[in-house]
Amino acid sequence: MSQKNIQQVIAAFTSIEEALHYFEIEFDQRFIDQHGPQLIKRFNGYLLLEKPEDWFAARRALKNAYCKVQRSLLDPHSRSACRGCTSCQRR
Repeated sequence: MSQKNIQQVIAAFTSIEEALHYFEIEFDQRFIDQHGPQLIKRFNGYLLLEKPEDWFAARRALKNAYCKVQRSLLDPHSRSACRGCTSCQRR
């Protein structure tokens, strides 16, 4: 899939849940309900920084956004691990 095609697919999504399903990323609906706008903003920011070349690059941007939002909720002064972050590679 070319860069233009993946960007068209992403632009056609009407919800973040559609994107998560398309990129085969498991998610917690309660987390999406509470932090969906923040996740969308972060994902769009990653897409602006680096245009995805293919499905894998776009999936990586979404996974990174999901993980970043999840980790931002942790206490920065503790060494607690991500809990409930189904996409985290840092466990």
